Amino acid sequence: MIRRTSAQDVSESAWFKSSYSSNGNEGDCVEVAIDPGGICVRDSKNAQGARLAFTSAAWTGFVSYAAER
Repeated sequence: MIRRTSAQDVSESAWFKSSYSSNGNEGDCVEVAIDPGGICVRDSKNAQGARLAFTSAAWTGFVSYAAER
């Protein structure tokens, strides 16, 4: 996992959130973007803040683990 700062922006048009993230409070979710180096994650309430970057393999492992819960 790599912590990215706002200086290492991913295209704003690349960000999206899961259709499962809406719980009646639209501001409470994370957004993801596909980047050439892997997957980036940010807090939707602070779009200009820090981002986390994961390799494709790490993201796949996380999603598989989360789907089992």
